[in-house]
Amino acid sequence: MTTTSPTAAPVAAPGWRRSRRRWVGWQFIGPFMAVFALVFLAPIAYSIYLSLFRTQLVGGTSFVGFENYQQALQDPLFWEGLGRVSLFLVVQVPIMLGIALLVALALDGGRLYGKSFFRISIFMPYAVPAVVASLMWGFMYGTRFGLVGNLNDLLGTSIPNPLSPDLILAAIGNIVTWEFVGYNMLIFYSALRVVPQSLYEAAEIDGATQWQVVRAIKIPAIRGALVIATIFSIIGSFQLFNEPSILQSLAPNAITTSYTPNLYAYSLSFSGQQYNYSATVAIIMGLITMVIAYVVQLRGMRKEP
Repeated sequence: MTTTSPTAAPVAAPGWRRSRRRWVGWQFIGPFMAVFALVFLAPIAYSIYLSLFRTQLVGGTSFVGFENYQQALQDPLFWEGLGRVSLFLVVQVPIMLGIALLVALALDGGRLYGKSFFRISIFMPYAVPAVVASLMWGFMYGTRFGLVGNLNDLLGTSIPNPLSPDLILAAIGNIVTWEFVGYNMLIFYSALRVVPQSLYEAAEIDGATQWQVVRAIKIPAIRGALVIATIFSIIGSFQLFNEPSILQSLAPNAITTSYTPNLYAYSLSFSGQQYNYSATVAIIMGLITMVIAYVVQLRGMRKEP
């Protein structure tokens, strides 16, 4: 009697298996990459393309290379707007992050009653859309109506107009701070909640005060969160648009069409029909924001010797 041995299954080549696994991975990330390329990379590429051309009434659209960039770098309106948002960044961001950090430390300290109520109350303004917040504060700022006007009538004095050219930037800073303190507080508070309790117990045994615990344990432990919040705030400051755009109708003498670089680019595109120059301003602002955010990230995450 003759017996036949079972046929051995073919063994796939190792290289084929690795190739198959690679394609399986691309199938997972493929939909995201397609959407990412469509809504992020494609607009950037198209903006760069537009910035290299110039459309004129006589001659039509022609390739000008980097002439639009040269014009933007010599444009006083662009530099005024950039200086304005830079001042806004230097003053408003430290105040906002400082308040958010103090609130987060107070909520994490364990001596504050009603922590859940205060946490939700402070975070709640972030849920208000920027347009609604700007309209709400804009009407309160008004001297002929709203809170400032009512206080003038009640006290019989003349409170400085927050919508005047001298105070409008501070008024916008107040709105942005009111909106985003809760957002940054939540970042800091979440980072504080994951600090090991053993560090606090060791500090208590060593007789450390609350200030020493904050300075030596809590703040170093949330250094990454501080850097992330700072980077987000830098990006938001350079992209300042919603608040001045909404307040422009309430304070036309204080907020011009070139008040911020983003507002300048918007006005060039939709009011002046200068799409090429508008794209150039947007690209330059994107590069400036990217460089500054990268430098802050490097310095913030650098380990001390």
